[in-house]
Amino acid sequence: MSDYSARAAAQEPIIPTMRELVRAYQAFSAYSEAHIRQFDLTPAQFDVIATLGNTSGMCMGEIGEKTLITKGTLTGVIDRLEKKNLVLREVPADNRRSVIVKLTYEGKALFEVIFPLHIAHLKERFEQLEKSELELLRVLLSRLRLAF
Repeated sequence: MSDYSARAAAQEPIIPTMRELVRAYQAFSAYSEAHIRQFDLTPAQFDVIATLGNTSGMCMGEIGEKTLITKGTLTGVIDRLEKKNLVLREVPADNRRSVIVKLTYEGKALFEVIFPLHIAHLKERFEQLEKSELELLRVLLSRLRLAF
């Protein structure tokens, strides 16, 4: 029976969809990452800079929620960005247990340059789809995410 189950499972119609989803993510990720690395940043570092851009700063928890970087990883990412003088940590006087992470002047200048460049870089690929296809894709991906 287990042989039949494995054989039946291998015939499930969701398998080609799962493969295409993974291949699409891998292709997107490789394309995006190659561009980001040209600026001497990792994808996680870029994500933090992009998240902090156009804000007055955020606490670590907010950054973690918006970037989906785990707390342990986020601390290391912030440490490395701080060494590059792109972010700074501030402890508010009214809440000594909280830490606010802000872009430095250099971080803001970098954000102003690389964020629009990266969006334009990605937009070139997304523009291969019609607006209606992009909307359908967004809706379907949202529905898939909510299924889990």
